[in-house]
Amino acid sequence: MPLLQYGQTTIEWRFRADAKLKRHYVTVERGQPVLLRGPLVDEQEQEALVRRRARWIREKLEQVNLQLAHEAIVTGSRLRYCGRTYFTEVRHTPGIPRPRLSFTASRFVIDSLDGASIQPDALTPLLLNFYRERAHEKLLTRVRHWERQTGLQANGARIRLFQSRWASCDAHNVLEFHPRVMELPASVQDYVIVHELCHTVEKNHTMVFWALVTQHMPEWRRLHEILELAAFGDAV
Repeated sequence: MPLLQYGQTTIEWRFRADAKLKRHYVTVERGQPVLLRGPLVDEQEQEALVRRRARWIREKLEQVNLQLAHEAIVTGSRLRYCGRTYFTEVRHTPGIPRPRLSFTASRFVIDSLDGASIQPDALTPLLLNFYRERAHEKLLTRVRHWERQTGLQANGARIRLFQSRWASCDAHNVLEFHPRVMELPASVQDYVIVHELCHTVEKNHTMVFWALVTQHMPEWRRLHEILELAAFGDAV
């Protein structure tokens, strides 16, 4: 795979052509080469795209590698929800068929079969299910609120897993949100919703699109910066 040296950081990437995308997207995931997706370009153009986002990629690599240093989740670990991190209690609960996760007003509680800790690979599906349930409960209600507020109408909204996006608006103006949107502060969740509602009018990130976003959410730049700091995919 091609490599790019950016200061002390070596960035390895792989390219996946996707003719349906209008732009190129970068995804940083733990233990994987950087993924660059979008319209077909040669390796030289790929390198230029990766170099353009090299600083962002380096920051995200540092974030995901930091997570490697804390493999086991134990009592006292912190899990993210709605822009905050919450105290986590891990309880050894023998005899249950599978690990369980619950949330009170102030903490996460995890029942584990394997002692007073749980590995991230076992925790991830539990956390995604929690986010999915909360997204159905809260996020879809916010979509209806912002439809009334902006006058923009989607043809439905649903929760689904993406490889490298927080959300999308498809060709039929159906909005789709990754469960992990529930990690974000409520104000940033609202920005993601308004962003996608504006795509029901203008599909691409044109001046017309950003003017529409500004009309409905003048402070969107500050919220977009917060979104960019979250470890996920980004456009180039």
